[in-house]
Amino acid sequence: MERRKRNIVVVLIGIIIVVAILSSFGLGMFAPDTAKIVLPSAAPSASPGQVENDGVVRVDVTPQTVQSVIATLNRPESYGRSVTILDIWGENAQGTTQAQVWVDGGWTRTNATLPGGEVRCSIVGDGQVWIWYEGEGEVLNAPADQSSADLEGQRIPTYEAVLDLETDSIARADYEELNGLSCIYVETQADESGHVERYWVADDSGLLVQAELLQDGQAVYRMTSAALERPAPSDASFTLPDGTVLHEAGA
Repeated sequence: MERRKRNIVVVLIGIIIVVAILSSFGLGMFAPDTAKIVLPSAAPSASPGQVENDGVVRVDVTPQTVQSVIATLNRPESYGRSVTILDIWGENAQGTTQAQVWVDGGWTRTNATLPGGEVRCSIVGDGQVWIWYEGEGEVLNAPADQSSADLEGQRIPTYEAVLDLETDSIARADYEELNGLSCIYVETQADESGHVERYWVADDSGLLVQAELLQDGQAVYRMTSAALERPAPSDASFTLPDGTVLHEAGA
């Protein structure tokens, strides 16, 4: 009898242990699937009250975080726009340049009307750059690099200009409205020569829409761009003067 009682006690203890184990670890095997919680990666925090009308949370930007915020913006892969460059800085000042820019599928075409009236054309894509002047047959072809979109002093900066800044040089970062467009604004500290750089990056497209260089408070360089046409128009030309088609918009 005593042996039977001991056996019953041992079995009961075993059952209790098994139930405890299942309760702690095993229920998930038998319970139906539930929503999984994914912890977000580290990112600039959002402040209360910064939810836009479209439901997008606008994160805070500071001189320390603004470059990270700009780097995460989604830029369109296909668009067209016109750009105006006013350059009265130094001995190599160029005056006013009007440029038409098309971007599509990793290719960039720029037609820049220089202050003297010449039209300089360039195409960048597939690791190559082609440059020529309208009305002339000679085309320069060379390997492209990171500066190829700013060819021969066209001085059309891009959002990378902001990302290339030394973080310690950024004096101010905030949101500003520019010509009805919501932008991230970045301003640098004055350097030893009294130069201050200012940038406006559209927070809906991630593209640089205006840039200025100030000398003692006066603008000596300014780049402004018109509204985007998205996608790039179907007649945007990525064709060389001899008729060679390098890329077709929308292809």
